Amino acid sequence: MREAFALKKGIHPEYKLGTVTCACGNTFQTRSTVGDMRVEICSNCHPFFTGKQKLVDSAGRVEKFLRKYGDRR
Repeated sequence: MREAFALKKGIHPEYKLGTVTCACGNTFQTRSTVGDMRVEICSNCHPFFTGKQKLVDSAGRVEKFLRKYGDRR
């Protein structure tokens, strides 16, 4: 059998433990090359995982769309 593949030494970034902090206040530990991170949406508050509808509008895109296309029902 073949041995497990090993990473080449000296060319990969350090993989360290970091804390992810969400805007909703949820925090959890993960491993990454970045370390500590701040995010806007996590699985604790994302509508796909919670089943709740929450409008996330970045820079007024929804209002811009409604002004441009209006209510065309």
